Amino acid sequence: MGTSKQRWRISFHKSPFKQPSFPKEFVCPISGSLMADPVIVSSGHTFERHCVHACKSLSFTPILPDGSIPDFSTIIPNLALKSTILNFCRSSLLDPPKPINFLTAENLVSSLMHTQKAQNLSSLRNRVLSHISTSSEESATPRSGPTRPSCYSSSSASDVDTLNTNSYEEDELVTKLKSSQVSEQEEAVIFFRKLTRTREETRVQFCTPRVLSALRVLITSRYASVQVNSVAALVNLSLENRNKVKIVRSGIVPPLIDVLKGGFQESQEHAAGAVFSLALDDQNKTALGVLGALPPLLHALRSESERTRHDSALALYHLSLVQSNRAKLVKLGAVQALLGMVKTGHVTGRVMLILCNLAASSEGRAAMLDGGAVECFVSMLRKGEFDSESSRENCIAALYGLSHGGLRFKGLAKEAAAEELLIQVEETGSERAKDKARKILEVLRQRDEEEEEVDWEKLLNSDDDISQSRISTSSS
Repeated sequence: MGTSKQRWRISFHKSPFKQPSFPKEFVCPISGSLMADPVIVSSGHTFERHCVHACKSLSFTPILPDGSIPDFSTIIPNLALKSTILNFCRSSLLDPPKPINFLTAENLVSSLMHTQKAQNLSSLRNRVLSHISTSSEESATPRSGPTRPSCYSSSSASDVDTLNTNSYEEDELVTKLKSSQVSEQEEAVIFFRKLTRTREETRVQFCTPRVLSALRVLITSRYASVQVNSVAALVNLSLENRNKVKIVRSGIVPPLIDVLKGGFQESQEHAAGAVFSLALDDQNKTALGVLGALPPLLHALRSESERTRHDSALALYHLSLVQSNRAKLVKLGAVQALLGMVKTGHVTGRVMLILCNLAASSEGRAAMLDGGAVECFVSMLRKGEFDSESSRENCIAALYGLSHGGLRFKGLAKEAAAEELLIQVEETGSERAKDKARKILEVLRQRDEEEEEVDWEKLLNSDDDISQSRISTSSS
């Protein structure tokens, strides 16, 4: 069976053309070629656009090499990846990829359909033969049932026995998770949550497409115990690094976001923890943003639950490390909301981390400068309104990010009397704070030729002049 699986993976990625070596994220899993028009689908996978259309046209859902099953219900252009691929081609002196036409994509998918059908039959045949050859041993050695996984093997146990035992336990678990009886569902998810709480090998063993598919249904259950324990079990699975991408690609994120939006309170706590855990993997950051995780995470920052607020803030921090998510957060009005939280002392330290990331992008800087961030941060530094030294350092780091805002920042900093305060920080702050304060002061003290003529009051009021000009124009 292992040989068949290996042969399937090779044939799935094989291309009729000899190509140079590319990062695997740049290659479409269906065509095996460099993507020219990549799109993200609902499950978080990325494909060449026409390959997705061909699959939908032929009503075919491929099983990917990692065992996951894509969901083609939604298609969103992956502009960030497209730009990355083009930059890679330019730096490698390669011609940019050309999109495959629909007919070619349809032929590829049609061929894959026949191949996958033949491999499924071969896999089934091998399982039957394996069962027949080991039936005598199984009758002599009673199974312990799904109370514990067989993550070890004795000197007398064969690889086939171990695989069969694992498969049996997975079958038992999936059967109970998919039961029509709520009591059996509840029993199964409580057991599964306990099973995956501390055992690393169990988390890896049971993070399979079948188990994830069953959990995907249960995490939106209207029964509190089923929903809470299902999401908690998902958190446990997500703790293993090798499971994180697999979970996102299983299509479980959209219902997880639904729980974060309107699930039971304890379920929302676990959902925020799950998104935070999944966001730690760089491959998941863009997908989580595309799949709609940002708005409910922002809303969850005002949750009554400290745990939900904490994990939501950390999730947003890691997601905002990606430029595409920074741009989305700015469009969602996150800057105004986050600055409002900082001004009221609401989760200041963690929110400041997110603002630091936003200040590193041009969109975030502009929104923060317009929103009064410079005055806000300088005021906080002057009053010492921080719960820890790290929060104070992050405030100065956010100011440093804003200092790349050119003349606009210099004008606002002068108006807020930031220079005197930064001199104090440079003398008495921590090493990190001193370094950032020194760099901000260097920016403020730079004298450009064009700056000699600057009227700071006029610059600060330029927005009002522009608004008045627009009003006059529209009136005429």
